[in-house]
Amino acid sequence: MLPRAYFLAFLVLLALLPHILYPVFLMQLLCMALFACAFNLLLGYTGLLSFGHAAFLGGSAFIAGQAAKVWGLPIELSILAGTLTGTLLGAGFGLIAIRKQGIYFAMITLALAQMVFFYALKAPFTGGEDGLQSIPRSDLFGIIDLTHEVTMYYFILVLFLAGFLIIFRIIHSPFGQVLKSIRENEDRAISLGYRVDRYKLAAFIISAALSGLAGSMKAMVSQVVSLSDVHWSMSGAVVLMTLIGGTGTLFGPIVGAAIIVSMEHYLGEYLGSWVTIIMGVIFVICVLTFRQGIVGELEQRLIKRKLPLQSQDSTS
Repeated sequence: MLPRAYFLAFLVLLALLPHILYPVFLMQLLCMALFACAFNLLLGYTGLLSFGHAAFLGGSAFIAGQAAKVWGLPIELSILAGTLTGTLLGAGFGLIAIRKQGIYFAMITLALAQMVFFYALKAPFTGGEDGLQSIPRSDLFGIIDLTHEVTMYYFILVLFLAGFLIIFRIIHSPFGQVLKSIRENEDRAISLGYRVDRYKLAAFIISAALSGLAGSMKAMVSQVVSLSDVHWSMSGAVVLMTLIGGTGTLFGPIVGAAIIVSMEHYLGEYLGSWVTIIMGVIFVICVLTFRQGIVGELEQRLIKRKLPLQSQDSTS
């Protein structure tokens, strides 16, 4: 009952937030939170460290923006086009990189993502260093006006919850249990007869698809797509979000994304580049004091508190 109660409280909080905080900031936070959750599916539950996830976020954002601005597609089809782009990029990246492990896997994903970055830099439809600007927001299904920020927020919230629930279902499925076994001991998973490469490839593609969904949402929210969305620093940012919040936890990436996005939004205007230094300091503090991230550490402390209570109940 407790997890369900927590989830309901989480939903109520998300529903009330646009009446308290700036809706555009909240929408950007939801986009980055979904991006971090998608990355966590790969790192936290499969044990694969990718430095190329910016390609899925930014590449999908460019296609979604192009579909809405130039092709004239409605917002729902534009987001679908961007998500499919992330899926296809993930399949291509995965087929090349998945046979390697550790640092070799990470470096291959980084190299492939840099190829996407340089293509975005030179491609005429991306706008180069100026980016893709003035992306329109059409009515949802031709009925719902999304120019109103609060209405747009609830649309983005529905998409975020859909992606979040997909991840939740995967984690608690037999497929998710195999991913966890691969993370803990890949050789043992192979000895049990699992085709590990296929499971890792499937996890990689799902993570890329959800990252593509996040990028498409971000394009519609910001109405601008820039090269920073596909730059390697975006891949580093999602790693930072996941590690601060807690890898292998359901809500950890959301907490990490909330911390990083809030700092960039509220402190960036006053501190400029010093925000990056502060992020680095926070990361070092988390590594030294919260080895499992903020949420992971809290979960461990809750478990430790429950164990003595359970032992007392059994003895009595």
